[in-house]
Formats: sequence, C-alpha cells, structure tokens
Amino acid sequence: MHFHDDALFPETQEKLVITAAPYGPEWELDDFREDLPLTMEEHVQKAVDCYDAGATVLHIHVRELDGKGSKRLSKFNELLAGLREAVPDMILQVGGSISFAPEGEGADAKWLSDDTRHMLAELDPAPDQVTIAINTSQMNIMELMTADDIAGTSMERPELSATYREMTVPAGPEWVEEHLRRLQAAGIQPHFQLSSIPQLETVERLIRRGVYTGPLNLTWVGIGGGFDGPNPYNIMNFIQRVPDGACLTLETLMRSVLPVNTMAMAMGLHTRCGNEDTIWGRVGEKYTSVEQIQQLVRIAGELGREVATGKEAREIYRIGDTYRDADETLAKLGYPPNRRAGQVGFTQHA
Repeated sequence: MHFHDDALFPETQEKLVITAAPYGPEWELDDFREDLPLTMEEHVQKAVDCYDAGATVLHIHVRELDGKGSKRLSKFNELLAGLREAVPDMILQVGGSISFAPEGEGADAKWLSDDTRHMLAELDPAPDQVTIAINTSQMNIMELMTADDIAGTSMERPELSATYREMTVPAGPEWVEEHLRRLQAAGIQPHFQLSSIPQLETVERLIRRGVYTGPLNLTWVGIGGGFDGPNPYNIMNFIQRVPDGACLTLETLMRSVLPVNTMAMAMGLHTRCGNEDTIWGRVGEKYTSVEQIQQLVRIAGELGREVATGKEAREIYRIGDTYRDADETLAKLGYPPNRRAGQVGFTQHA
C-alpha cells in the first residue's frame, strides 16, 4: 500500500469498518458467561448489540445448547436466517473453520474436513462472506498467551491448552482452488485470512492465474504460533505488500488487540475485536465484545475517523462485485498486469 504525505489525515481515509467476533469458539461458557451466547436468541441479540455499538461486519460461529461449538450447518442456517432479519445491513461473515473447538474431553482442537468446509458454499441463506485460509500451517493459539490471559479460564487445563497448542490449519492448494470456485459460484465473497507475506503471495498468484476474480478483502492475522506475531515490523512489511485496491483489516489476540487496532485506525485500515480475539481490557479486567467495539468507536472519534454504516461498509467491501477475468482483477486491485509473451521491462496497465 502506498502512503501519500496526507495519508494519515482522517479526511483522506475510508470510513472505519469494525468487524465483531463475539462468539468465541475457543472459550467455554464459564470462561465469560456474561458475554458468550448460548441460545439462538442470545446469538442474534449479540449481533444486534454489536451492530448498535458500531460494528458492521459480524464474524460468525455458533454453539450447541451443551455449550460446545457447533459443527452442524443446520445451526448456521438457523442463525443466518435470524441475523438477516435482525441486522439486515450487517455484513455476515462465516468463520471458515466452522468450529475448531474440541468436541469433548481428550478430543483434538482441529478444523473440519475439506469436504465439510466446502459445504459452507451451500449455506441457506447465503452469508456475504466466508473466511478462507491459504496454505496449510500451524495455528498454535497458545504460543503468545500469558499467564494473565488464561487465568481463571478453561485454558488453564493442561489437556485443553495442549490440544490448542498442536492445532493446524488445513488449506492445501487443491482445496483452496476448489473452495474459491464453489464460493464464487454461490455468490459468496471470500475473505482471505492471511498470517504472512508468503500467503499473500499465493493469493496474488491465484489472481494472476484467474482462479479468483473479485475484490480483495483480507485480514492480517498476527497471533503467533505459526502465524506472524503482533510485531510492528511484521505489520508494516505486510502492509507494504498489499495492493492499493485491497481492503485490509488487522487482527491479533489478547491484550495486543487494542494497540494493533489503534495502529490500524491511524493508518486508514480496518479493525476487528470481540471475545474470539480477547476477553481482556486491562490485566485481570474482562471486556465484553460490545465494550471493545465502543472503545474503538471512542478512539476513532479522537482520531477524527468516521465509522462506516452497514451500507457504507458494503460499498467499502464491494459486496456483490465480481470481475471479468484476471486482467480486470489485477487492474481493479492495483497489481501490475500479467506480462505478455515477449514483453520485457516493467509492466503497467494502459
């Protein structure tokens, strides 16, 4: 991304899109019962509360009534139907992991099978987005957790922390290409969850080969454990490689969430918060998803950065837009064009 001399002035920046992730699939209900929804009514009301607080994108997971993360697409369909009615302007973004939480004592924390995740393209009603991982990688969400982060929660149990420590994200090239094909055929926009520059480079190659032709909405996920860590150098190196036509959100975990989000707001990027990312404000002080959103809205106000409405967020994300081919996609996103046979030197769009 290119930063002009006036790039940090709020009047030159897009309005702020806040993503809320208020369903915390990694936590058990007793970890923060005040904020973790259980019934379908609580799931829908949580979305309404987040939207009213200023969030315009909802990252979706759903629980069964026994408190465990649901892996049933019928539950997602039920929730999506309720959300379409309750928050019609909100961008509904289904988490591509479905639920990585263990199903029971001694079970592994793992993403579901390739075939099961493909079925997210068949959700009814269809979400606006499904998040997609690129390149199989380690996802050790425990690596950056401090003793304060897990104090008094289920994460203190050695058997649970051990299974989260060993979790991986399956996202090989054959699965990624097929998943993108199915999502695009269903009119669902993929939201790329990227943990490093090599994953961004893979996305660019997919675009150059015409595998993906559409707007580029992506989130840099700095959670360590096989992903980038929340180091400002990592963040800036990644930002530098993102094309100007993309829409970039920054995501991290625990008490790094607020400082990383503040940097994102100052630079004209977008933010994500909620109990899936953190349940903490200050050390030992729990913050609900709504309180986290309200905090970002306050800071955005101090920076002079306006918060997008739901309809404005849809325009910023270009929900519903598709592009004709690789050439149009590259031009829209601000990437250099593909080199033509025999062409030498630098390439540029006419």
